[in-house]
Amino acid sequence: MSLAIGLHAPNTFAGADRKGAARIAALAEDLGYDSLWTADHVVLPAPRIAPSPLEPDAPLLDAVVSLAFLTAHTERILLATGCVVLPQRDPLVLAKQLASVDVLSGGRLLVGVVAGYLEPELRALGVPLEGRGARTAEYLRAMRSLWEDDAPACHGRHVDFEGVDAHPRPVQRPVPVVMGGHTRAAHRRAAELADGWYGWMLGLRATAAQLGSLRQAADGRPLHVSVTPARRLDRDTVRAYADLGVDRLVVTPPTGLVLGELERFVQENAPGRLLG
Repeated sequence: MSLAIGLHAPNTFAGADRKGAARIAALAEDLGYDSLWTADHVVLPAPRIAPSPLEPDAPLLDAVVSLAFLTAHTERILLATGCVVLPQRDPLVLAKQLASVDVLSGGRLLVGVVAGYLEPELRALGVPLEGRGARTAEYLRAMRSLWEDDAPACHGRHVDFEGVDAHPRPVQRPVPVVMGGHTRAAHRRAAELADGWYGWMLGLRATAAQLGSLRQAADGRPLHVSVTPARRLDRDTVRAYADLGVDRLVVTPPTGLVLGELERFVQENAPGRLLG
C-alpha cells in the first residue's frame, strides 16, 4: 500500500513543552511516521465560541517556532505546518522563518497554508474575513518569489516590494506547499498555487466528495493529497482511504492527553501497525 502516516499537533498539550515535544518527535521518527504537522492559532476567542477548536487556555506553541525546535530533535522526518493561517502572518517574515527551518533541517520542510476561518482571531490580528482567500494567494506568491526568484518582487493589493532579497534561500527548490480548505475556492488555490491539498477531519464519504471537487479544479494536474481522518484507523480503513487516492493520513490525537497517553496514541497509530 503506497500511503504514508503523519502526526498532527505535536505542539499542543503534552507536546507544548520542552520534554514532551522532544519525546514525541523522536518517538514518531523512530516508529516510521513520515511527517510532523504543527497546529496554528496565534490567539483563541475567550470565552470559547463556535467554531473555535480549543478552549482559550489550551497550551499551543507557535507553529513555526515549534518546527525549529523539532528540527534539532529529529534527523529524517518531514516538518510541516498543518496548516499555518497565512493571511494573519506577514508573508516576508514568514518566508524568512520557513526558509530558515528548511536550511536548519537540511531540506525537510513542508509548508501547509490555509485561508483561516476563525473570525475573532483574524480580526484581532487586523485581517478581515472577507477577501482572505485572495490575500492567501497573494501572500503565497510573494513568499515563493523570495524563495525562488533571482530578483524577488511582488506588486499586489496587499504586498508590494522589489529591490530586496533574503538569504540563505531554502535548501529545497521549490519548497513543497500544500493548501488546506474544503471549499471549491480552496481547491482552485491548491490547483493553481500548491503541490498538494490537505483535508481536515474527513470521513471516507467526505473525502471522496472533496477529492472529486479537487480533481475537477486540478484538471489533470497531479496533486499530493493529505487527510486527517475523522475516525479511528485500522488497516481496512487505511486501505479505504488509499483506494480513494489519499497519499498521506495525518493522525491527530484527542485533545488534553498527558504525555504517557500521547505516547500510547503515537504507538497505536504507528505506520508499522496500520500499514502492515
